[in-house]
Amino acid sequence: MTAKITDIQTPLMKQYHGFKQKHPGALLLFRVGDFYETFGEDAITTSKILGIVLTKRGAGSPSEIELAGFPYHSLDSYLPKLVRAGQRVAICEQLEDPKQAKGIVKRGVTELVTPGVTYNDKVIETRHSNYLAAVYLGNENIGCSFLDISTGEFMVAQGNSGYIDKLLNGFKPSEIIVSKPQVKEFIRQFGDKYYHFAVDDWVFQHDYCQEKLLKHFGTVTLKGFGIHELSDAIVSAGSSLHYLEQNHHTNLQHITAISRIDEDKYVWFDAFTIRNLEVLKPSQPGGSALVDILDKTKTPMGSRLFKKWLVLPLKELALIKERLDTVEYFVKNRDLSNKLNDQLKLIGDLERIISKVSLQRANPREIMQLGRALEAVKVISALMESSNNPHILKLLDLLNPCHVLSEKLRKEMQSEVPLLIHKGGIFAEGVDTELDDLRHLAFKGKDYLVDIQIREQERTSIPSLKIAFNSVFGYYLEVTNTHKDKVPPEWIRKQTLTNAERYITEELKHYEEKILTAESRIHEIELRLYAELMAYLSDFIAPVQQNSHVIARLDCLLSFAGLAIENKYVKPEIN
Repeated sequence: MTAKITDIQTPLMKQYHGFKQKHPGALLLFRVGDFYETFGEDAITTSKILGIVLTKRGAGSPSEIELAGFPYHSLDSYLPKLVRAGQRVAICEQLEDPKQAKGIVKRGVTELVTPGVTYNDKVIETRHSNYLAAVYLGNENIGCSFLDISTGEFMVAQGNSGYIDKLLNGFKPSEIIVSKPQVKEFIRQFGDKYYHFAVDDWVFQHDYCQEKLLKHFGTVTLKGFGIHELSDAIVSAGSSLHYLEQNHHTNLQHITAISRIDEDKYVWFDAFTIRNLEVLKPSQPGGSALVDILDKTKTPMGSRLFKKWLVLPLKELALIKERLDTVEYFVKNRDLSNKLNDQLKLIGDLERIISKVSLQRANPREIMQLGRALEAVKVISALMESSNNPHILKLLDLLNPCHVLSEKLRKEMQSEVPLLIHKGGIFAEGVDTELDDLRHLAFKGKDYLVDIQIREQERTSIPSLKIAFNSVFGYYLEVTNTHKDKVPPEWIRKQTLTNAERYITEELKHYEEKILTAESRIHEIELRLYAELMAYLSDFIAPVQQNSHVIARLDCLLSFAGLAIENKYVKPEIN
């Protein structure tokens, strides 16, 4: 039976319940030292999902409450399990060093993770988009938006329930937000197969949502995006941005545009068609879906685009012919195709990496991969320049190898970097003079001490002189009684032993202070340099996103070409 919240609470539990009341629908991971703790009903749920031990805090006391926790460094292992089990997870971090805190440690919810709002690589699938949808039931039309926070993709549509149902079936959002009063009607029209979350009704107001979009994109009108007349779609899109802010996701520079899904541009499949044609999933266990057979892409963003092309076939003749002509060119120019495919394999998930830069979540290895990807883009650009195909040259014009950024990453980062920032060793020699000096001090300290020892042995003619360290007075010089009359007057005696005496010098004390603080100072400098690098990278979000879109398109076209060669497909005639 769950313990009740009583007035007899420790300051820690009072703080916990304060955050829990602000996020009643979420499972709260509460950071305490090196652990994330859960309490009460959250602890019971967490222990069941994760298979961890359920214990009690304050057992036998009036404030007894269930407790389950796990080490903070295991978050990436446990968080995906909680989210996939349908949990909304609020992560409450310590916002100050407990050693420096006066009284209770300051804490705050830094992130709220839901199925549709996450960029954790272990929660979302690399080769699939992860859409948060918002559906607003207007008087005449239904507005719908799809936003993938992991890539910055943002799309809207508006139409009748049949059209919106086809969209939901095609894009398969991980989560749908709906106005609280509209939940029953939403389920009546679209079923209960989607994970949905009800949001306060006041959020779904046209003026409020339009202002949210204008403020985010820094424009005075939405006309440039072609959505200004879609009033219900604007409501759904604005409510999505509101939802992200409420979930503590405010670094959204990578959401640079919003586009209209054009109903007349594509062939629309309903759920029955997608299922029966086995487009995305096989109908029988162990079977193969159409996408599994056709998708030969080399990059994650190429694979995500491929799936979209598959569920949204084109209807416009000119666009269909453009794709076919480009595929035909790649089939005939196999040497170029092979070389381009070799470079595509080096790129990785450029789209999600640059999104993580905006979200301030990119780790050192992802930044290194960004550098490698830009090097590959440079080679791809050079290869495409040799083509005389107008469609390929059009794609080439959209590529930006970002030479300045690429060179900066190559020069300033180590060839091998750790996954986590606090591990250090991210930046190359020459980036920061103080960092170089401190590294030399911290990692070559023994050599420095040996140099002092040899120099003082020669200067004082004390061959048995040695340097050592203890926790009482740090580094010291030890001289046997045989040679104590040779000790220079500036040495300070610290300890007398039976057969020897120990001394300190100003030089040793200065060195000791430096070496004891070197490691923490190195950490501070690397954190500062990393923050500066992330700020610098933020200026390149738009061009890198553009590169990722071009690379995804190129990848899909090359995939079609490879498939045509492998299966001896013939170019169709379209009329």
